[in-house]
Amino acid sequence: MAEAHSAVAFSFHVTPEGLDVRYNHEALRAVWHSGLHSWKLKFIRFKNHLINTLYPAPPTSLFLICTVVSIAQLYTDMDLSFGLIEKASTFFPDCVHEQCEIISAVLFGLGVWVIYVLVRRYLLRLLLINHSWMYEPFGRISLPNKIWLGLVKFLQGRDPLLYGYQSALPKLPVPSLQGTHDRYLESVRPLLDDEEYKKMSLLAGEFVGGIGKKLQRYLILKSWWATNYVTDWWEQYVYLRGRSPIMVNSNYYGIDAIFHSDSTIQAARAGNIVYAFLDFKEKIAHETEKPLMIMKTVPLCSTQYERMFNLTRIPGEETDSLSLSKGVNYIVVYHKGRYFKLYTHSNGAILAPRSLQYLFQQILNDRSVPCKGEEKLAALTAGERIPWAKARKRFFKTGLNAQSLQTIEKASFVLCLDEEDHCYDPAHPEKLNNFARAMLHGKCYDRWFDKSFNLVVTANGRVGFNAEHSWADAPIMSQQWEYSFWADHSVLGYTEDGNCKGEVADDLFPPIRMQWNIPEECEQIIEASLRTAQAIANDVDLHLEPIQGFGKGVMKKCKISPDAFIQISLQLAYFRDAGKFCLTYEASMTRLFREGRTETVRSCTVEASNFVRAMESGDHSKEELRKLLNIACEKHQKGYKDAMTGKGIDRHLFCLYVVSKYLGIESPFLQKVLSEPWRLSTSQTPHSQMNLVDVAAHPELVCAGGGFGPVSDDGYGVSYIVAGENTLFFHISSKISCPTTNSKRFSERILQAMKDLQSLFES
Repeated sequence: MAEAHSAVAFSFHVTPEGLDVRYNHEALRAVWHSGLHSWKLKFIRFKNHLINTLYPAPPTSLFLICTVVSIAQLYTDMDLSFGLIEKASTFFPDCVHEQCEIISAVLFGLGVWVIYVLVRRYLLRLLLINHSWMYEPFGRISLPNKIWLGLVKFLQGRDPLLYGYQSALPKLPVPSLQGTHDRYLESVRPLLDDEEYKKMSLLAGEFVGGIGKKLQRYLILKSWWATNYVTDWWEQYVYLRGRSPIMVNSNYYGIDAIFHSDSTIQAARAGNIVYAFLDFKEKIAHETEKPLMIMKTVPLCSTQYERMFNLTRIPGEETDSLSLSKGVNYIVVYHKGRYFKLYTHSNGAILAPRSLQYLFQQILNDRSVPCKGEEKLAALTAGERIPWAKARKRFFKTGLNAQSLQTIEKASFVLCLDEEDHCYDPAHPEKLNNFARAMLHGKCYDRWFDKSFNLVVTANGRVGFNAEHSWADAPIMSQQWEYSFWADHSVLGYTEDGNCKGEVADDLFPPIRMQWNIPEECEQIIEASLRTAQAIANDVDLHLEPIQGFGKGVMKKCKISPDAFIQISLQLAYFRDAGKFCLTYEASMTRLFREGRTETVRSCTVEASNFVRAMESGDHSKEELRKLLNIACEKHQKGYKDAMTGKGIDRHLFCLYVVSKYLGIESPFLQKVLSEPWRLSTSQTPHSQMNLVDVAAHPELVCAGGGFGPVSDDGYGVSYIVAGENTLFFHISSKISCPTTNSKRFSERILQAMKDLQSLFES
């Protein structure tokens, strides 16, 4: 294994004979190619920025418009400028008449073209404000919306880059105060008795008729000035200002396709997956990855891709920050308590999977021991934020520690080569739970939880990830995961013996063992953070439930939206589990708007509670229950669409609360709303956003999705993925310390609830 000095391009020694300079030609060549790659990337970014600035008009339209105007002016009797070109010619007295006309015509054409670009973009933005198409019955589009779709396609242009639509996307609108008031009271009605509801109604009415108007004016003012009135405050106050550990409480995880394995060789699987991740990174950097579209027409915001790689959350005593490094082409590998720096590019290109496998195998074969304090160093990122921030300032500000820490923080991502096997065994479901726990928190010191994500490869070739939440939401990592899994299985592949295809390159730069100088006092802080993290991890009751034979196909036969079907099932399951209803959170995206992230769908509605009570009473016929179920599902779907189109409840109230804090105003209503616990926090992991994997033809390739930790002390966190026509996965978390919750029991309740809903449609 190469030592750290191998990375030095040149060294020198002072001798009696003079200065002895020695060059490492391979290192200098690597530096040269790295510089070329960096400048090439800068040029590509400049070119893409220019194209995106002009979008949706193609750059060739400038030449076309200037040519038409010039020809019309010089060779016909037409005057498209209505005398402006002739008048402009008077400003060039030293030019002959024909030259003046050409210059004036080109300048006029340039002006016409600028107006054309702005008008076309503005018209596209106006069209994208329309969301009536979302509220139409599934599979049917009215004539006005067909015309609208045609106009959107006409104005869009061709082959947009990843960020091409950004300037054409509309801003997230601020909902009316009265509308949010009405929707909020409707959402809490099933949770409150008559007396509690009356008090809440009075509190909400006082807010809307009083201080709420002032707060709303400030929020509208912010919406005019900012690109998105929610996103910056949401990132700052919900994520970065939190002082509690981010492990389990904020970070989330994803896991492999559990029914299939292409290779059980750890280094080989790491080679293919890392290559696929880096290839996706290149697509983002070059903007060749196409923006996601709804109905192949309506674009989604792409802002969140910008910070996927080379990002680290930096701890602070009062608030954390995000640090993004560009032009860095290496990863950091963690194995058996040691950190390695591994360059991923050679001659400006990503190393081939077979070469990456060779380098990873070198790390696996290395028998060196960790430096003092190195093995559990990442526990600092798993514990409380303030001790980590203070330790970073004190022990990692200068010298060797600062250099090594900077190496981790600037890396594309961290690869963790685990020592344990993980698999799916139907006879031993706890093995799958252990796999999920390894991705959620691991050993509490073998993941660098501050990185945008950690890619994990187990000893038997299973893969997963742990992602930090502040920089983006789960669908972004889900898309990256889908692409990488598809590339691993369908593009890159493996040899018959499970190794990566291809040959090992000759000029590989060996992995560099990172060095640390951790003092005793810092080790004590590491141990304290580890104890905090272990207490959190040991309290997590995590259960992963794969359900085969029950998927989208069953729900379609019931003529119910899969998401609504599952959400109503969750309400029924929770009522049976707890004997009451609870405030329920379902994450919805707002990426129809520029810099949009998420909004809350309040799934526990009056209609859902009516159905659940009727279902449990045993006094209703199947026909009556089906009718109530359809009403509940329609209400849920409307709530979901409202959240997607800027008519949600919780982000608006959150921002009003932030404004009140800036103004030093106390609002009993807002304090009451924001202190209400979400005892059932749910999220659907999107499947096949890019439609790369045909799960109908290859059901064994369905990804098992991912999950997150419990949000409340006495509630459940439920993540689910509808993986094709016949498969579902539920990731259920709760706290062991809570005597009223049990994740395994709740998964059984969910399955039974879904079966009970299905039985309503059976003869």
